[in-house]
Amino acid sequence: MITRMTKYSFVLLSQQTQEFLNRLQELGMVDINRQEKAVDQHSKELADKILVTNQCITKLIQVAKDKTSDAKDKTSELKESFDGSGASLLKEALQWFSRKELLKTGIHTLTEQLSAAEPWGAFTHRDVERIQEMGFTFHAYSMPVKKVSPEWEKKYPLHILNRVNGQAYFIVLEVPGEPYDFPGNEIPFPSLPRNELQERLQEKEGQLQECTKRLEALSDHTDLLKAHAAHLSSGLDLYLAGTSAEKQVEGHIDLLTGFVPSVRKKELESFLEKESLYYISSPADIEDNPPIKLKNNWFTRLFEPIGDLYMLPRYNELDLTPYFAPFYMLFFGFCLGDMGYGLVFMILGLLGKRFFPKMKGYLNLVFFLGLGSVIMAAFPGVIFGVKVADIIPYVKENNTFLFNLSDMKMFWFAILFGLFQIVFARILTGIDSFIRKGWQHGMAPFGWAILIVWCTIAYASMEVPSLALPKTVSLGMVILSVALILFFSKPEGPVYKRLGKGLWAMYDITGVFGDMLSYIRLFGLGTAGAILGMVFNSIAMSLSGVPYVGWLLTIIMLLFGHTLVLALNSLGAFVHPMRLTFVEFYKNAGFTGGGRGYKPLTSLSNKKEQ
Repeated sequence: MITRMTKYSFVLLSQQTQEFLNRLQELGMVDINRQEKAVDQHSKELADKILVTNQCITKLIQVAKDKTSDAKDKTSELKESFDGSGASLLKEALQWFSRKELLKTGIHTLTEQLSAAEPWGAFTHRDVERIQEMGFTFHAYSMPVKKVSPEWEKKYPLHILNRVNGQAYFIVLEVPGEPYDFPGNEIPFPSLPRNELQERLQEKEGQLQECTKRLEALSDHTDLLKAHAAHLSSGLDLYLAGTSAEKQVEGHIDLLTGFVPSVRKKELESFLEKESLYYISSPADIEDNPPIKLKNNWFTRLFEPIGDLYMLPRYNELDLTPYFAPFYMLFFGFCLGDMGYGLVFMILGLLGKRFFPKMKGYLNLVFFLGLGSVIMAAFPGVIFGVKVADIIPYVKENNTFLFNLSDMKMFWFAILFGLFQIVFARILTGIDSFIRKGWQHGMAPFGWAILIVWCTIAYASMEVPSLALPKTVSLGMVILSVALILFFSKPEGPVYKRLGKGLWAMYDITGVFGDMLSYIRLFGLGTAGAILGMVFNSIAMSLSGVPYVGWLLTIIMLLFGHTLVLALNSLGAFVHPMRLTFVEFYKNAGFTGGGRGYKPLTSLSNKKEQ
């Protein structure tokens, strides 16, 4: 559900504004209307600093991951201390990163120069200077050895310096005063000798190693840099809140607007009265564009990050998180398609909370997604690519509902499950519209729900005649549903206008049919994963016949194969139910979205407490 907000308007003298905002930031509950982006040079500089700091944090985290194995093995080695502030850490880290990039560029250039100079062998600057002092100009050439004519050495002052991989490298001297007509394509002669380039390269590599070592030491203090980024972010929030104040009475009075969860209004008003500040409060309305703060139970709250990937609802909308959460859990399980993989998720979720307590919410979500996988995969009865019915004869002999549904039954189950969600979404829309807008606005969604149910039963009765409805009931459902759609799709205006808009709305039946077909992906992904698991099982068992090491190879193949299938299936099981939620369910539930999140002015101490 969406937390109800109370709107506050604060009237302050301009010189009081900054101090008041500082106090609100310490209080940590008021969302002041403010710009989300930089509005002037100062805020742009703050935003740029935050961006640079976050980029530096990302780089340092990567450096920490890339530490050499020797450094990781030195468990007794203490972290190098850093006595400076977050700003000084940022400055030093940026300098070392900049130097590292310059060194890497220099090493790359030197490596290319060394590669070009290598075939020319060893020489010194003095050798080149002596030739030039004698008045000669030398020209460098490279060509295949077989193309070098022996006559050239008789005709020209030519000296072959090296022969490498069938290629000859030589120089030809140009005698002063004589015409130069050597028949070859001249190439550049190395500006530096090989040995000198090697020395420079070694020096640069040593400096790079020193630079990397220092960055590794700094990477142990990313928490200090994160605190600095949070401090900058709080400062930017505070500044943007101050600039958003509406100036009144020739700039002497500031008018600020903010929102507070209604459950905390007494706490805020007690603070305001203590400070003797003038304010006006009223319940927030949709026209005020209040921020959105979701309030759900412990189970539904686990799925809020998934809903946030799309968008938040508007203030006057229904929060759909409690309604899509159980569907998403079961859809995930349908797509994963294996009880064994579901058990792996459940174990990871349970054990992970012990080692990563800060990620408790996400790991609880992993546990319930695994539980959904166990539930849904229990219908076809697949565990690590093996059919339960194949290993437990009782299941096959007694034709139980669990562990024994065929692929065709799972296909229809996916479609019926999807239709159930669509009907549920339409009924949900009808109830919400009935409450918020009036009874007439809720009639059309109920009409669609009845029509979809009738179509489903009518089609099913063609295959199973016992499901057929009595003619009077069937006819009544059709007439009622069509009438509700025709006359209440757009309940405003006279009857003839309603009828025209209702006829146009009937075209939506094609969309419902398309939505229904979208749920086939649940069956497709689950079946594909089960087949892949069976294939790896077959390959693994075929390796068991290898002498001496057969069972070892079988175990390795089973571990590798099922890990690969689990990774592939998990990706599809995460993405495709999300698509069904955001496209099919949200659309049929009449979701509009576009709300902005609740972001109160908060100090660093408040953030740590939260």
